[in-house]
This record gives sequence, C-alpha cells and structure tokens, in this order.
Amino acid sequence: MKHSYKTNPQLLNLISGLKEQSREKEVPLWRDIAFRLEGPSRNSPEVNISRINRYTKEKDMILVPGKVLGAGELNHPLTVAALSFSGSARNKITTAGGSCLSIEELMNKNPEGSRVRIIG
Repeated sequence: MKHSYKTNPQLLNLISGLKEQSREKEVPLWRDIAFRLEGPSRNSPEVNISRINRYTKEKDMILVPGKVLGAGELNHPLTVAALSFSGSARNKITTAGGSCLSIEELMNKNPEGSRVRIIG
C-alpha cells in the first residue's frame, strides 16, 4: 500500500529546518518554502533554464522549490538554489558563471532571506 505522507528523511529534515529558521528569524519566506515542500510531489515545480533566464537579471538569487531542468540557455551569472538539479542544468549554470546551491545552503548563507526570488 502506498504511503500518503513524506518518507524521505532528508526532505523531512529540510522542512523542519525551514520551519525552525522561520520561527527564529521571523522570516515568512522559509515558512512558505516549507509549506510548498510539504505538498504532494506531483505539485512540485520543474523549471527550465530558459524560464530562469527570462525572468532574472545578473547576480540575482533564485530559489526553486522543485527541480531545475536544462532546456534553454543562460546568458548571465546568478545563484540558483533548488531541491535538485539535472546534470545539464547544473553544467549550464556553472558555465555561465553562476552557482548551484541546495535550499539548506541558501538558508545558511542568507538566513534573513533578503533578495531571494522564488520561481516555480
């Protein structure tokens, strides 16, 4: 029988860490991301590089509460944090001079969540 709840321990730790950070720093961004990750996996976004390129500027910080896929081109460097990356997406972001982070790394690097844009 299929479970109707999350069983991935890494994802559960991430969600609880996001909620804790939201309470401690009083940042609603982390609570929103935790809420999105708690939902069904069929609702998690899959964002292509072309969409990220279209809606961002150079040096932006982007957060995708799902997977980043490699369709399209990236013309400027930026920091992208996501739940997961495809191999081609990670390659295109680093080739453009940007960096790929996990959501937890972004939360530790920028605890206030300032200048972070959510795509997806």
